[in-house]
Amino acid sequence: MDNNTTARNAKDQDAVSPLHILIVDDEINIRKTLAVSMEADGHEVVSVSNFQDAVNEAGRRSFDLAFVDLRLGTADGLDLIPALLSKTPWLKIIVITAYASIQSAVEAMRRGATDYLPKPFTPAQVTLAVHKVFEMRKLEEKIASLQEDLVRSNPEIDFSSTNALMRRALNLAQQVAATDATVLLRGESGTGKSVLARAIHAWSTRASKAFYTISCPAFSPELLESELFGHVKGAFTGAVRDNPGRLAACEGGTLLLDEIGDLPLALQPKLLRFLQEKEFERVGDAATRRADVRLIAATNKNLDAAVKDGLFREDLFYRLNVFPIEVPPLRERPEDIVPLAERLLAFFGRASHRVFQGFSPETLEVLRQYSWPGNIRELRNVIERAAILCPTPRVGVECLSVSLAANEAGSRLGDQVPLEKIEEEHIRRVLAKAKSLQEAADILGIDQATLWRRRKKYGI
Repeated sequence: MDNNTTARNAKDQDAVSPLHILIVDDEINIRKTLAVSMEADGHEVVSVSNFQDAVNEAGRRSFDLAFVDLRLGTADGLDLIPALLSKTPWLKIIVITAYASIQSAVEAMRRGATDYLPKPFTPAQVTLAVHKVFEMRKLEEKIASLQEDLVRSNPEIDFSSTNALMRRALNLAQQVAATDATVLLRGESGTGKSVLARAIHAWSTRASKAFYTISCPAFSPELLESELFGHVKGAFTGAVRDNPGRLAACEGGTLLLDEIGDLPLALQPKLLRFLQEKEFERVGDAATRRADVRLIAATNKNLDAAVKDGLFREDLFYRLNVFPIEVPPLRERPEDIVPLAERLLAFFGRASHRVFQGFSPETLEVLRQYSWPGNIRELRNVIERAAILCPTPRVGVECLSVSLAANEAGSRLGDQVPLEKIEEEHIRRVLAKAKSLQEAADILGIDQATLWRRRKKYGI
C-alpha cells in the first residue's frame, strides 16, 4: 500500500467518530507503537499487558476493536477472545502474533476473531485493518438502526413486556399491521404511541416505503393543511415553490397523525374525504390527486368527549376508530419498570462507552414505587440523567432526580408539607408529561418567563 492510500484512509477515519480500541500485548514496544499509530488517527486507545487487565478493562468500558497478542506470557491470547466477546458481543478482535500459522489463524477465527495480523506489521497494514473494522462497524450500526431502531433508539415500547395489558396492545398491533386498516392509538402522553405506530409500519407490507409523522399541534391550521396536503407556488404569502405535502411524500407508506385530537375543525372534512376516497387537493390547486397511504392516528385526549362537545366530527371519529388500540400507562404495568429501566441504562451506557452494573437495591425500590406521571418518556429522562451523573458502575439513589429520590410519598395534597414542595413537584410532573415548555406553561396557566423563574428556583 502506498503512502497516498494510507493517508486517504487516515483522512477518512478522521472524518468520522473515533473508535475505542483496546491493545493487549505483553511487549511494551508493540503497545506503544500501536497506541501512537491509532491515536494519531484520532482513535481512543487503552493498552494493557495481560489477560486479566484486558478482561477488567472490557468490564469497565465499551470497546469497538481489540488487538490481542496470541501469546500473553503464560496465558493464551485465544482464550481471551471469548472472554472479551462475553463482555462486548459487538467487539471486533484482531489477533497479532510473531508465531503465525494457518492452524492458529483458523482457530482464532473459529473463536470469534475478525482478522489476523502477523508480526512484524507496517503502519499501513494496521491502518488498513482498522479501516476495515470501521467500515464493518458502520455497516453493522446501519443494519442495527434499521432493524432495532424501535427498541434501541426509541425505547418507549417494551417489546419484551410481561404485562397483560401491554401484551394485548402489542398483539393487536401485530395483527392489524398486515392490513391497511386505519389505526387509532389511544393513551397518555409519553406511553410510546408514536413508536408503536412505527412498529406497525415496520411489521406491515409497507415497511420498505416511507413513514412520516405530523404533529397536529405543532402547526397553525393553515400550515398544517399545507404540510398534510401540499400547496402550489403562490397559494399564499410565503409559498415561493410547490410543496407536494406529506401524503404525496409517503406514497405507498404510512403517515402518523400525532395528537389527532388537536386537528382543527376546518381540516377535519378534508381528512375525512381522504380516508373515504383517498383523494385530496393541494392548497391553491383545483386538480384532484390520489395517494395510497395508510393513516395511523394517535391521541392522549378523550375523543368521545370531544365529539360530544362539538370539537371533533363524529363521522371522522368513526373513520379513525376502525381499529383502536389502548396503550397502557407505565403505572399500570409495574412489572415492566425495572426491566425497561435496565435496558435504558444499558442503552445510555453504550452511547457513552460505559458499562453499568445495574441499580442499587434502594434505587430499584424507588423506581418501583414511583407513579411515573410522565410515563416512559419520564423514565427515559430519569435514566439518561442518572447515566450522565453516576460516577460508579452501579446507579445509586443519589443519581436520580431530586423529586424521584425523595419519592412522592409525603408530598400529596393535604399532607403536612410546605406549599412550595407541592408546587415544585407539580411543576416537575407537568414538565415530565409535556412535549414542550410552552405546553407545560399552558397547562400550569403561566407564561414561559414565569415557568423559567420557577425552574431556576427549584433547580429543575
